[in-house]
Amino acid sequence: MDKELYEKAANGDAEAQYELGYSYAHGEDVPQSYEEAVKWYRLAAEQGYAFAQCNLGHCYENGYGVEQSYEEAAKWYRLAAEQGDSLAQYNLAICYDNGDGVAQSFEEAAKWYQKAAEQGHISSQYNLGCAYYSGEGVKQSYEEAVKWLRKAAEQEKSSAQLKLGVCYYDGKGVQQSYEEAVEWFHKAAEHGNIKAQYNLGICYDNGEGVEQSYEEAAKFFRVAAEQGHIDSQYNIGYYFYAGKGVPQSYKEAVKWYRKAAEQGDADSQYELANCYYNGEGVPQSYEKAVKWYRKAAEQGYAFAQCNLGHCYDNGYGVEQSFEEAAKWYQKAAEQGDSTAQHNLGNMYFNGTGVIRSRSKAAKWYRKAAEQGDADAQYYIGELYLYGYGVVRSKSEAMKWLLLSANQGNTDAQEELRELAKNNTKPS
Repeated sequence: MDKELYEKAANGDAEAQYELGYSYAHGEDVPQSYEEAVKWYRLAAEQGYAFAQCNLGHCYENGYGVEQSYEEAAKWYRLAAEQGDSLAQYNLAICYDNGDGVAQSFEEAAKWYQKAAEQGHISSQYNLGCAYYSGEGVKQSYEEAVKWLRKAAEQEKSSAQLKLGVCYYDGKGVQQSYEEAVEWFHKAAEHGNIKAQYNLGICYDNGEGVEQSYEEAAKFFRVAAEQGHIDSQYNIGYYFYAGKGVPQSYKEAVKWYRKAAEQGDADSQYELANCYYNGEGVPQSYEKAVKWYRKAAEQGYAFAQCNLGHCYDNGYGVEQSFEEAAKWYQKAAEQGDSTAQHNLGNMYFNGTGVIRSRSKAAKWYRKAAEQGDADAQYYIGELYLYGYGVVRSKSEAMKWLLLSANQGNTDAQEELRELAKNNTKPS
């Protein structure tokens, strides 16, 4: 221990008390002890020493050497902040942002971020930029957001570099420029920012601000995916599935889909289910397909709901149940899935799993037909031709049958030939 420092601290020198507290907090030349750190910080803080007040607040915030107390933390941060300590101003702003030890107030948070930001505090510049971006606690302004984000970005804060890149990508507060966006995404990615790595993958995938390169896109998706980024795991999974920028491999696709699926990503759960359903990259298993379809379906994923309905309809991986099939088809159909609408139309037409209703069958066939489903166009055409569940109409029948036939539906083509041959004239 530095005896001279100790003597100064013991004789009431506030700076020495702060330095001794810091030594105890970090175990420098003395045994590490938060309790001793708090003791010396408090002595300096009570003399108005701002650095000590800030550090004492930090101890209260985290329960280092004292009983944890956000109220005490905010009290000491405020005393230091009012003396112009930028770190304390930032910490007090965080308290107001989260409502820790003070009444939550975005306005007060922005006020203290501003004070610290004007002193060059990087995280405050970033948070103030985000406040202006969203309009939380300040009047919304993309221009002001860009101003503060740039200050933090130029000091190598990766989250600010990412956000500034997004501003350039979207043209918010600056003239839109994919090239500038890519430049800032690269800077953030070099600091290990996962979202920036993902964004670069998107830019290379689409050829935005760079020459399109699926190989480069795959590189950045993989880097982010290996750090657990869900969308990147899905994307690199799809790249392997399709052989896009990487050698085609269903096995690798399954590996990455599974990682994202286990984190709850509905897209990946659906794709993993498809792999099990088709036996791509894994041994074929309807049971496992159903498991993953269900997980995605329960999140409202329409394609998975439709496929789960299909499994119940046919008894694939589950005990056959037309009622369950109709239930899942309905959920997907209500979200606009044309295959589910078509299948639900079939169930209502035949009374399978639901009470038979040709009018409801017509309703769902029409919805699917309007989305271009050729089979549904044929069926709704037939309903109009014979007046099942709709008012009989030759013109409507011909309209739908022609649309279906033009898509290659052979039943519709045969019906039109019969109509022409027999000159059938429904009223």
